Amino acid sequence: MNDRSHTDKALFRLIAEGDEAAFRELFHAYVPQLEPLVMHLTKTASVTEDIIQETFLRVWLNRDKLPAIENPRSWLLRIIFYQSFTWLRRRSVHHKALDAMARGDEEMRSTTEEAVAYAAMLRLVGEAVQQLPSQAKKIYKLSRENGLRIPEIAAQLELSPNTVKNSLVRSLQAIRRHMEAGGYWLPLIVLWML
Repeated sequence: MNDRSHTDKALFRLIAEGDEAAFRELFHAYVPQLEPLVMHLTKTASVTEDIIQETFLRVWLNRDKLPAIENPRSWLLRIIFYQSFTWLRRRSVHHKALDAMARGDEEMRSTTEEAVAYAAMLRLVGEAVQQLPSQAKKIYKLSRENGLRIPEIAAQLELSPNTVKNSLVRSLQAIRRHMEAGGYWLPLIVLWML
């Protein structure tokens, strides 16, 4: 396992330099390990293939960040699980919408109203994020959109973890104030999960 870790770090360094052969080697080393995991979660071969393709596309597109990753296998697994659970969440929402349509117009109207309210709430969150100072916006997006943890953001931006944490807390408070001004009252803990 330790040898694999050293090999993966070496491959990550080569991929960061644009080495396509190293990328292919990493791909062929991990696909046999990742396919069963994703297939177990999604139960669909085509979706499994898409998720693996998307994962390795992210590896290639973010190759400049690869040398800083200490545990390549864990990093790849985190991306795979994030992609898989995102797909499962979308599928669940899709099935709920289909179920609501099957139950009838009255329930559908309620579901539609909830979807409109949720979309409006997300729009307000987006507006609030755009109003954040550039550094705070960058930290917020790395946390929420890229799924990075505080220590990872701190390392990437060369900041202290406390600075990152404080920035996130201030950003969430600013977003909450913006939401309240827009007629939505949300506890800070709910915003932390968005």
